[in-house]
Amino acid sequence: MSYASKIINDPVFGFIKIPRGLLYDLVCHPVVQRLTRIRQLGLSSVVYPGAQHTRFQHSVGAFHLMSEAIRELTAKGNFIFDSEAEAVEAAILLHDVGHGPFSHVLEDTIVRGIAHEEISLMLMERINREVNGQLTLAIRIFQDQYPKRFLHQLVSGQLDMDRLDYLRRDSFYTGVSEGNIGSARIIKMLDVRDDRLVVESKGIYSIENFLTARRLMYWQVYLHKTSVACERLLVNTLLRAKELALRGEELFAPPALRFFLRNDVDGTRFRNDPECLENFLLLDDNDVWTALKVWMQHPDKVLSTLSKGMVDRKLFKVEVSATPFPEERKEELLRQTAAALDIPLEDARYFLSTPDIESNMYNPADDSIEILYGDGTTRGIAEASDMFDIALLSRKVKKHFLCYWRF
Repeated sequence: MSYASKIINDPVFGFIKIPRGLLYDLVCHPVVQRLTRIRQLGLSSVVYPGAQHTRFQHSVGAFHLMSEAIRELTAKGNFIFDSEAEAVEAAILLHDVGHGPFSHVLEDTIVRGIAHEEISLMLMERINREVNGQLTLAIRIFQDQYPKRFLHQLVSGQLDMDRLDYLRRDSFYTGVSEGNIGSARIIKMLDVRDDRLVVESKGIYSIENFLTARRLMYWQVYLHKTSVACERLLVNTLLRAKELALRGEELFAPPALRFFLRNDVDGTRFRNDPECLENFLLLDDNDVWTALKVWMQHPDKVLSTLSKGMVDRKLFKVEVSATPFPEERKEELLRQTAAALDIPLEDARYFLSTPDIESNMYNPADDSIEILYGDGTTRGIAEASDMFDIALLSRKVKKHFLCYWRF
């Protein structure tokens, strides 16, 4: 990207124009540029080697789709002030700035009790102070505190620009063609009725495809069993590093990562201690990989073995079941691991992980997708679809994972 230019050449959508002024300044802001050093799909590249794209690319893509959506809605007679258009574009551009390296791994390990959405809001408020309140409207839309509620739906809803970009982009980079949704078609079909986003009836098949693609991408890419196993390996590695650091043992880490390893940071401390946010802004994927490479030589056998597993791709073996795994099986695996690695039974727990993952692709109670008919009436997609069993997508699917060390 040329920083003197207003155009980004995106492999998914082609040329994306960034208007000079606030939006261009945001794209160039260090908080947004940090996203160039954080992968969008975390550890999914262990399964799909092409999944190397960044959260920055996703944020710019979502901004582009937002611009298209605003243009389409305005053309259909929905009055949107220029200030509102800029604000909702800024909101989607900044919606992911609260992500740390490897996304949810960080939320499970070195920072507890605060979600990335709240950190995004903290960073938006911080930037707002820098730009003398120019983001105030964007923040109100982001928090769903603005009278035109459909603007918030474009940022966070069943058919938000975040989802429309990441499904299309992740499909492109992973090569999983089933996830390739017709984002342009869906945007063309959008309208507003009673301050809610609706989809014109002729776009119903695009919505059915969108919901199906989302389900496929979740279980085939985002929750792929090998990706889950790799993520649990990283979680356990960081938890071991944190345990050692809190015990006062010598442990290499880049300064920002060292701060979180040596301090017990929960949500309350993160919100009230400015040092937490400052160090968080210095964290990216490179800090974790740098530490892992050094930890491979650490005298602690647990940390060095786990770190080698990450760097050399010796991942946890993984099994998936619709029912919980028996406790006896877990205990036997712990005993085998302790014996094979010659470590205490208590330390063997770092080589076993049993996450349960529950997901449903569509929840009408949360934010239903409304279909608009020619006579002005609307119906939910569950009622409108004549060939689509929405109950299947609404049903929560729960899978039990058993991740353990390979011998």
